[in-house]
Amino acid sequence: MTRFSARRRPMRRQRPRLKTALGLVFTAAMLFPAYWMLNVSLTETANLRASPPHWYPKEPTLDGYAAVLGDQLPNLATSLLIGLGCVALTLAVAAPAGYALARLRTPGAGAIGFLLLVAQMIPGVVMAMGLYAAYVRLGWLNTVWGLVVADSTIAVPFGVMLFTAFMSTLPEEVLQAAKVDGAGVWRTFVSIVLPVSRNAIITVSLFAFLWAWSDFIFASTLARNGDHVPITLGIYDYIGNNTTQWNAIMATAVVASVPAGVLLVAAQRYVAGGVTAGAVK
Repeated sequence: MTRFSARRRPMRRQRPRLKTALGLVFTAAMLFPAYWMLNVSLTETANLRASPPHWYPKEPTLDGYAAVLGDQLPNLATSLLIGLGCVALTLAVAAPAGYALARLRTPGAGAIGFLLLVAQMIPGVVMAMGLYAAYVRLGWLNTVWGLVVADSTIAVPFGVMLFTAFMSTLPEEVLQAAKVDGAGVWRTFVSIVLPVSRNAIITVSLFAFLWAWSDFIFASTLARNGDHVPITLGIYDYIGNNTTQWNAIMATAVVASVPAGVLLVAAQRYVAGGVTAGAVK
């Protein structure tokens, strides 16, 4: 037994090392596009077509970032406004709807949940075409608030489903105590349910903002000719018929990725709790 155990120990030690090595390899493979984006953003135009390509910025330049700061700040502000508007509209609709489906015994709650699931399966292109026809009649084309509403059509179903799952796990005794104290449905929702739903609120807000921030389909369909366009359309300023400023394109992509990365890092512990809400009662 002693010899057998001694032989097994080296193998047990090698397994964690092998898993760690595989994890590093997979992580490097997934992060390589981000590194290459940064590499190209710092590369001079003359070196972009070098063969073989440079694996690091040879003679690095900040011309791409100078172009971004000079041209794209209004587009970044527009994307920020659209993202915050989408968050506000999504929370205003999804939180009360989730509470109603989870706690108020809404008639047809099962059918509504199924319809919300189906709504998330509809391709964005199909929704954009339908919204385009409606926006023409409403006069919402090429407007910031039109994009806010369009992006919310994706965020709201997700938010309702997540809020429903989270709020269904709240202790019934707490809600009954609020009712005994004289709190109505709205007062209970505002004073009791929302404060304890912090993880769900942060998770829904984060996903709504990221969807709106990275949206391209709705922006290109509903706001291509507007005076205020998001950063996803601003990238096209550097694409011409004869020349393409790849370092400026990649610099724009890097700058646009910073807010998303910061938000994900800052809210990761809340997102972990919010996404798994309702998984176990």
